[in-house]
Amino acid sequence: MKVLLVEDDAALARALAEALAEAGLLIETTTTGREADYLVRTERYDAIILDLGLPDGDGTRWLSQWREDAIDLPVLVLTARERWSDKAAGFSAGADDYVVKPFETAEVLFRLRALVRRSHGHAHPVIRVGELTLDTHSGSVSLAGRPITLTAQESRLLSYLMHASPRIVSRAELVEHVYNRDHEPDSNVIDVQISRLRRKFGRARIETLRGQGYRLVDLEAAI
Repeated sequence: MKVLLVEDDAALARALAEALAEAGLLIETTTTGREADYLVRTERYDAIILDLGLPDGDGTRWLSQWREDAIDLPVLVLTARERWSDKAAGFSAGADDYVVKPFETAEVLFRLRALVRRSHGHAHPVIRVGELTLDTHSGSVSLAGRPITLTAQESRLLSYLMHASPRIVSRAELVEHVYNRDHEPDSNVIDVQISRLRRKFGRARIETLRGQGYRLVDLEAAI
């Protein structure tokens, strides 16, 4: 999961970014609405965490513009404003959820994962593709009830494929959603990690479609 954090409080942004990264998320940060506006129009993210009190304009102004321009990424608003009128303004601008400062990092993480999961059409916190399961709360993965150990990068790659299944995911889309824009992988890195996942789950579970990309397959449904 690749998330853009828009927060001008440096200490808060650093602490939140570190905590979310430890939970397995890929976090990119910015402090202004203008830079956030540039990034959401040029990069691919799974969600945005947006502070309303930005130095170059209220976050609702930027959010309203994104929605008008059909940028439909899930947006979780962070703010110190507790009045219902302020929350209503955020929702009216296009926010999907709202967390009031001070907050527990765990709450932000749970809400963020739920927003991304639902944006892919998954209501239940456990995503299943055949006998392969992903608990989006804990990040744990199992095959036929047997826990599987993954590296952080393998986990991000598999998580994106599971959220997207049964859709075909292109190599470019994987790069945009699984890797930091400042550390894009060499051309063969994805192939290597796909091969490692296949060794752990079985080659047939990840289908390669020449010229199109990869797709996670429900083998049990095909039986």
